[in-house]
Amino acid sequence: MADSKNTTSPLDQLPRRAPVVSVSPPPAKEEKPPETPKKSKPASKPAQKNRYHFGPPFWTIASALSLTVNLVLIIILLAVWINVQKLSQSIGGAMNMGNFLLGGLYSNFEKMDRAHITASIPVEAEIPVKFDLQLNQQTNVVLSQNVTIDNALVTVKTGGLNIVNALTTIVLPQGTTLPVFLNLTVPVDQTVPVSLLVNVDIPLAQTQLHQPFTGLQDVVKPFYCMLNPAALNQDNQPVCP
Repeated sequence: MADSKNTTSPLDQLPRRAPVVSVSPPPAKEEKPPETPKKSKPASKPAQKNRYHFGPPFWTIASALSLTVNLVLIIILLAVWINVQKLSQSIGGAMNMGNFLLGGLYSNFEKMDRAHITASIPVEAEIPVKFDLQLNQQTNVVLSQNVTIDNALVTVKTGGLNIVNALTTIVLPQGTTLPVFLNLTVPVDQTVPVSLLVNVDIPLAQTQLHQPFTGLQDVVKPFYCMLNPAALNQDNQPVCP
Protein backbone atom coordinates (compact mmCIF):
# COMPACT_ATOMS: atom_id res chain seq x y z
CA MET A 1 0.00 0.00 0.00
CA ALA A 2 2.83 2.44 0.81
CA ASP A 3 4.62 1.71 -2.43
CA SER A 4 1.56 2.47 -4.53
CA LYS A 5 1.07 5.85 -2.85
CA ASN A 6 4.72 6.83 -3.45
CA THR A 7 4.38 6.16 -7.15
CA THR A 8 1.55 8.57 -7.55
CA SER A 9 2.99 11.67 -5.83
CA PRO A 10 5.52 12.38 -3.09
CA LEU A 11 3.44 15.27 -1.82
CA ASP A 12 0.47 13.11 -1.24
CA GLN A 13 2.47 10.82 1.03
CA LEU A 14 3.29 13.56 3.59
CA PRO A 15 -0.21 14.22 4.90
CA ARG A 16 -1.04 10.60 4.74
CA ARG A 17 1.97 9.48 6.78
CA ALA A 18 1.12 11.87 9.60
CA PRO A 19 -2.30 10.30 10.16
CA VAL A 20 -0.64 6.90 10.18
CA VAL A 21 1.61 8.01 13.08
CA SER A 22 -1.29 9.61 14.96
CA VAL A 23 -3.53 6.65 14.38
CA SER A 24 -1.10 4.22 15.99
CA PRO A 25 -1.92 5.27 19.66
CA PRO A 26 -5.67 4.57 19.49
CA PRO A 27 -5.16 0.81 19.26
CA ALA A 28 -3.34 1.02 22.60
CA LYS A 29 -6.30 2.89 24.07
CA GLU A 30 -8.70 0.26 22.78
CA GLU A 31 -6.88 -2.34 24.88
CA LYS A 32 -7.97 -0.52 28.11
CA PRO A 33 -11.64 -1.73 28.15
CA PRO A 34 -10.59 -5.13 29.53
CA GLU A 35 -9.29 -3.22 32.60
CA THR A 36 -12.74 -1.76 33.39
CA PRO A 37 -14.11 -5.03 34.79
CA LYS A 38 -11.03 -5.20 37.01
CA LYS A 39 -11.99 -1.83 38.56
CA SER A 40 -15.60 -2.90 39.06
CA LYS A 41 -14.58 -6.05 40.94
CA PRO A 42 -12.75 -4.22 43.74
CA ALA A 43 -15.78 -1.91 44.10
CA SER A 44 -18.06 -4.88 44.75
CA LYS A 45 -15.74 -6.48 47.31
CA PRO A 46 -16.03 -3.68 49.93
CA ALA A 47 -19.82 -4.01 49.79
CA GLN A 48 -19.54 -7.70 50.51
CA LYS A 49 -17.14 -6.99 53.36
CA ASN A 50 -19.58 -4.48 54.90
CA ARG A 51 -22.39 -7.03 54.80
CA TYR A 52 -20.30 -9.65 56.54
CA HIS A 53 -19.13 -7.06 59.04
CA PHE A 54 -22.75 -6.14 60.04
CA GLY A 55 -24.20 -9.62 59.91
CA PRO A 56 -22.28 -11.55 62.62
CA PRO A 57 -22.96 -9.08 65.53
CA PHE A 58 -26.65 -8.96 64.67
CA TRP A 59 -27.03 -12.71 64.59
CA THR A 60 -24.91 -13.03 67.73
CA ILE A 61 -27.16 -10.62 69.67
CA ALA A 62 -30.30 -12.27 68.31
CA SER A 63 -29.02 -15.71 69.30
CA ALA A 64 -28.12 -14.50 72.79
CA LEU A 65 -31.56 -12.95 73.29
CA SER A 66 -33.26 -16.07 72.00
CA LEU A 67 -31.26 -18.29 74.34
CA THR A 68 -32.00 -15.97 77.30
CA VAL A 69 -35.74 -15.92 76.58
CA ASN A 70 -35.81 -19.69 76.17
CA LEU A 71 -33.91 -20.16 79.42
CA VAL A 72 -36.32 -17.87 81.31
CA LEU A 73 -39.32 -19.71 79.85
CA ILE A 74 -37.82 -23.06 80.82
CA ILE A 75 -37.27 -21.85 84.41
CA ILE A 76 -40.84 -20.52 84.61
CA LEU A 77 -42.25 -23.76 83.26
CA LEU A 78 -40.21 -25.78 85.76
CA ALA A 79 -41.41 -23.58 88.64
CA VAL A 80 -45.04 -23.88 87.51
CA TRP A 81 -44.68 -27.61 87.07
CA ILE A 82 -43.19 -28.06 90.55
CA ASN A 83 -45.95 -25.94 92.12
CA VAL A 84 -48.63 -27.82 90.23
CA GLN A 85 -47.18 -31.11 91.40
CA LYS A 86 -47.13 -29.97 95.02
CA LEU A 87 -50.64 -28.54 94.76
CA SER A 88 -52.05 -31.66 93.17
CA GLN A 89 -50.41 -33.87 95.79
CA SER A 90 -51.56 -31.79 98.81
CA ILE A 91 -55.13 -31.08 97.74
CA GLY A 92 -55.83 -33.99 95.48
CA GLY A 93 -56.91 -32.33 92.25
CA ALA A 94 -58.57 -29.17 91.02
CA MET A 95 -61.97 -29.95 92.53
CA ASN A 96 -60.51 -30.58 95.95
CA MET A 97 -58.51 -27.38 95.64
CA GLY A 98 -61.66 -25.35 94.96
CA ASN A 99 -63.46 -27.08 97.80
CA PHE A 100 -60.54 -26.40 100.12
CA LEU A 101 -60.28 -22.71 99.22
CA LEU A 102 -64.00 -21.95 99.25
CA GLY A 103 -64.58 -24.01 102.39
CA GLY A 104 -61.76 -22.17 104.12
CA LEU A 105 -63.17 -18.81 103.13
CA TYR A 106 -66.70 -19.66 104.24
CA SER A 107 -65.62 -21.13 107.58
CA ASN A 108 -63.30 -18.22 108.34
CA PHE A 109 -66.01 -15.67 107.56
CA GLU A 110 -68.32 -17.59 109.87
CA LYS A 111 -65.69 -17.65 112.63
CA MET A 112 -65.08 -13.93 112.24
CA ASP A 113 -68.81 -13.24 112.63
CA ARG A 114 -68.85 -15.31 115.83
CA ALA A 115 -65.63 -13.89 117.24
CA HIS A 116 -65.36 -11.66 120.31
CA ILE A 117 -63.03 -8.77 120.94
CA THR A 118 -61.60 -9.34 124.41
CA ALA A 119 -59.02 -7.09 125.98
CA SER A 120 -57.99 -5.43 129.21
CA ILE A 121 -57.83 -1.68 128.72
CA PRO A 122 -55.79 0.29 131.28
CA VAL A 123 -57.53 3.47 132.42
CA GLU A 124 -55.58 6.21 134.15
CA ALA A 125 -57.34 9.52 134.69
CA GLU A 126 -58.35 12.11 137.21
CA ILE A 127 -62.10 12.39 137.73
CA PRO A 128 -63.55 15.59 139.21
CA VAL A 129 -65.95 14.89 142.10
CA LYS A 130 -68.38 17.60 143.18
CA PHE A 131 -71.56 16.92 145.17
CA ASP A 132 -73.26 17.45 148.59
CA LEU A 133 -73.00 14.58 151.02
CA GLN A 134 -75.97 14.33 153.38
CA LEU A 135 -75.12 12.78 156.79
CA ASN A 136 -77.95 11.65 159.08
CA GLN A 137 -76.77 8.86 161.32
CA GLN A 138 -75.44 7.99 164.76
CA THR A 139 -71.78 7.22 165.23
CA ASN A 140 -69.05 7.15 167.87
CA VAL A 141 -66.28 9.71 168.06
CA VAL A 142 -63.02 9.55 170.02
CA LEU A 143 -61.61 12.65 171.68
CA SER A 144 -58.17 13.53 170.40
CA GLN A 145 -57.41 15.71 173.46
CA ASN A 146 -58.80 16.65 176.84
CA VAL A 147 -62.11 18.49 176.63
CA THR A 148 -63.31 20.88 179.39
CA ILE A 149 -67.04 21.41 179.86
CA ASP A 150 -67.94 24.47 181.92
CA ASN A 151 -71.21 24.97 183.87
CA ALA A 152 -72.32 21.43 183.39
CA LEU A 153 -75.24 20.17 185.43
CA VAL A 154 -74.21 17.21 187.51
CA THR A 155 -76.31 14.89 189.67
CA VAL A 156 -74.43 12.83 192.22
CA LYS A 157 -76.15 10.29 194.47
CA THR A 158 -74.06 8.47 197.02
CA GLY A 159 -74.74 6.85 200.37
CA GLY A 160 -74.15 10.02 202.35
CA LEU A 161 -74.31 12.75 199.68
CA ASN A 162 -76.99 13.63 197.19
CA ILE A 163 -76.37 16.44 194.67
CA VAL A 164 -79.00 17.21 192.07
CA ASN A 165 -78.37 19.46 189.03
CA ALA A 166 -75.35 21.16 190.46
CA LEU A 167 -73.26 23.43 188.26
CA THR A 168 -69.72 22.20 187.88
CA THR A 169 -66.78 21.98 185.48
CA ILE A 170 -66.09 18.60 183.89
CA VAL A 171 -62.87 17.56 182.11
CA LEU A 172 -63.19 14.71 179.59
CA PRO A 173 -59.82 13.01 179.11
CA GLN A 174 -58.21 12.33 175.72
CA GLY A 175 -59.32 9.05 174.11
CA THR A 176 -62.83 9.17 175.53
CA THR A 177 -65.41 7.63 173.16
CA LEU A 178 -68.59 9.60 172.83
CA PRO A 179 -71.72 8.47 170.95
CA VAL A 180 -72.97 11.29 168.71
CA PHE A 181 -75.75 11.71 166.15
CA LEU A 182 -74.72 13.40 162.91
CA ASN A 183 -77.26 15.38 160.93
CA LEU A 184 -75.54 17.71 158.47
CA THR A 185 -74.68 18.33 154.77
CA VAL A 186 -71.06 18.01 153.70
CA PRO A 187 -70.05 19.66 150.35
CA VAL A 188 -67.56 17.58 148.37
CA ASP A 189 -65.46 19.23 145.62
CA GLN A 190 -62.20 17.56 144.69
CA THR A 191 -60.43 15.44 142.05
CA VAL A 192 -60.09 11.69 142.43
CA PRO A 193 -57.26 9.86 140.59
CA VAL A 194 -58.39 6.64 138.89
CA SER A 195 -56.07 3.81 137.75
CA LEU A 196 -57.65 0.49 136.84
CA LEU A 197 -57.96 -2.21 134.16
CA VAL A 198 -61.27 -2.42 132.30
CA ASN A 199 -62.08 -5.85 130.83
CA VAL A 200 -63.79 -5.58 127.43
CA ASP A 201 -65.72 -8.39 125.68
CA ILE A 202 -67.43 -7.26 122.46
CA PRO A 203 -69.15 -9.89 120.24
CA LEU A 204 -68.70 -8.93 116.59
CA ALA A 205 -72.13 -10.32 115.74
CA GLN A 206 -73.60 -7.42 117.74
CA THR A 207 -71.61 -4.76 115.94
CA GLN A 208 -71.73 -3.20 112.47
CA LEU A 209 -69.30 -5.88 111.21
CA HIS A 210 -72.02 -8.53 111.37
CA GLN A 211 -73.59 -7.54 108.04
CA PRO A 212 -70.32 -7.53 106.03
CA PHE A 213 -69.36 -10.98 107.38
CA THR A 214 -72.72 -12.50 106.53
CA GLY A 215 -72.58 -10.83 103.11
CA LEU A 216 -69.22 -12.47 102.39
CA GLN A 217 -70.65 -15.83 103.42
CA ASP A 218 -73.53 -15.35 100.98
CA VAL A 219 -71.07 -14.56 98.16
CA VAL A 220 -68.99 -17.72 98.73
CA LYS A 221 -71.93 -20.01 99.56
CA PRO A 222 -73.21 -20.77 95.99
CA PHE A 223 -69.77 -21.81 94.70
CA TYR A 224 -69.03 -23.75 97.90
CA CYS A 225 -72.30 -25.67 97.56
CA MET A 226 -71.52 -26.50 93.93
CA LEU A 227 -68.30 -28.24 94.97
CA ASN A 228 -69.48 -29.65 98.30
CA PRO A 229 -73.29 -29.95 98.63
CA ALA A 230 -72.92 -31.73 101.99
CA ALA A 231 -70.95 -28.90 103.63
CA LEU A 232 -71.56 -28.21 107.34
CA ASN A 233 -71.13 -25.03 109.35
CA GLN A 234 -69.61 -24.56 112.80
CA ASP A 235 -72.77 -25.95 114.45
CA ASN A 236 -72.72 -29.05 112.22
CA GLN A 237 -75.75 -27.73 110.40
CA PRO A 238 -76.00 -28.05 106.58
CA VAL A 239 -74.80 -24.97 104.74
CA CYS A 240 -76.56 -25.72 101.47
CA PRO A 241 -80.37 -25.71 101.38
